[in-house]
Amino acid sequence: MAAPKTAAGGPLVGAVVQGTDYSNFVVFNSKTSEVLSHHRVALTQEFPKEGWIEQDPKQILQSVNQCIEKTCEKLQELNIDISNIKAIGVSNQRETTVVWDKLTGEPLYNAVMWLDVRTQSTVEALSKKIPGNNNFVKSKTGLPLSTYFSAVKLRWILDNVRKAQKAVEEGRALFGTVDSWLIWSLTGGADGGIHCTDVTNASRTMLFNIHSLEWDKELCDFFEIPMDILPNIWSSSEIYGRMKTGALEGVPISGCLGDQSAALVGQMCFQEGQAKNTYGTGCFLLCNTGHKCVFSECGLLTTVAYKLGKNKPVSYALEGSVAIGGAVIHWLRDNLGIIKTSEETEKLANEAGTSYGCYFIPAFSGLYAPYWEPSARGIICGLTQFTNKSHIAFAALEAICFQTREILDAMNRDCGIPLSHLQVDGEMTKNKVLMQLQADILHIPVIKASMPETMALGAAMAAGAAEGVNVWSLKPEDLSTIMMERYEPQIKATESEIRYSTWKKAVMKSMGWVTGQPSESSESNNFSSLPLGFFIVTSMIMLIGARYISSIFS
Repeated sequence: MAAPKTAAGGPLVGAVVQGTDYSNFVVFNSKTSEVLSHHRVALTQEFPKEGWIEQDPKQILQSVNQCIEKTCEKLQELNIDISNIKAIGVSNQRETTVVWDKLTGEPLYNAVMWLDVRTQSTVEALSKKIPGNNNFVKSKTGLPLSTYFSAVKLRWILDNVRKAQKAVEEGRALFGTVDSWLIWSLTGGADGGIHCTDVTNASRTMLFNIHSLEWDKELCDFFEIPMDILPNIWSSSEIYGRMKTGALEGVPISGCLGDQSAALVGQMCFQEGQAKNTYGTGCFLLCNTGHKCVFSECGLLTTVAYKLGKNKPVSYALEGSVAIGGAVIHWLRDNLGIIKTSEETEKLANEAGTSYGCYFIPAFSGLYAPYWEPSARGIICGLTQFTNKSHIAFAALEAICFQTREILDAMNRDCGIPLSHLQVDGEMTKNKVLMQLQADILHIPVIKASMPETMALGAAMAAGAAEGVNVWSLKPEDLSTIMMERYEPQIKATESEIRYSTWKKAVMKSMGWVTGQPSESSESNNFSSLPLGFFIVTSMIMLIGARYISSIFS
């Protein structure tokens, strides 16, 4: 006779984590925050042209459904009754833009990802329309005009994809960030799916007024975006709809947070002045500024942190966004081939112990905060005949830490009270060399959550606390304490400053490489549009010869 299935000690809550590189579904015990099971599926990205990065929305949805089904199977194997899953939260990659047909449920184009830079000429044209003394876009949204955010990606799709244009004309088109696409699809899709988003994701579109918490007609007119294709805006914690099919049919979806807001909640950064940094594809440092918007003088973003209930107050955050964090490790693996797995980076860097004067600026998509410099491109400088792949691996890890230092310095200036420590989370925090380097370069302690699923935890907390669910208490006295691992600085402050100042010198050399943008709709690679730097670098490589290059990577 089979053993009876259990509730695992309390009501359960599931969380979808839909990221740049993978989808994951995690199930928690709502009383203890214990992870009971999860399943992860890797995703592919498409690079149709230089600077273009896309994903298939149907693959994203399929991966999420697969994660949910596989996790439920694992729970049943553990004799845990999946009927005790009382709610589902969603955490998602932000800014990535999807347009689909509400009658068929079919995407009208690939998802244009947050890292995509095809819209630089659109940004430049729009910038000329903003009065010099009245940047109403930034004052309403907290964001600089940049390729990073959804409005210009949506504008590109509406300008260049005939299927999308026709669907808009015929009233069939819907727009959303990945959370909207998933919730609409999971709650029925073309058969009654709920078209919504939450305030954290809406605040990354450049169409949302962070003061009124509504879509802004002036912004929509500026970007020429029809407002009838936009999702309804909800709080981050309320019942949006229920799962329409699958093992969890009927379970409410009641939490939604952009991934970085989810990590802020999961790290319990509910007090003004608390901050966390997430190390994923990029790096994202958020500092809770309470119920007031703080506008940065130092290149940071003002964004919505969370609104945990329809009638609860909104909380805001200052954010520093770094485009290339863990993505630089993927680049070493996939583009240069000097490692076979991401984990090898830690081993190589540990063997080297130093970059030997080598500095790496991974500005593959330009520089985000605090520079917002689209003309920058990646460089590796300080190479000698002694430099090998271990030094380059070390320099890549240092690059992540230096970029975080730049964000932290800007945040300290904006907030006026320097952070005494930094709370960290994300996939890359498993790398002990990276964590120690970060403490050394910041010269403050780095506090790592021992439970890596902080994004999932934040989404689960929002879902479980929603009115009508009420299985997760957000009262401070009821919140479970997360175990932490602490890294203390191990080098002198003077050494840290010398290395940081050299990094800043290298950053200046990375700027100005792109002197002209090719046409966004151009189908051919035109060598005349390439910057002079391309030909200089190519000539240098030819002169140095294959023998020297092989000595670097051997």
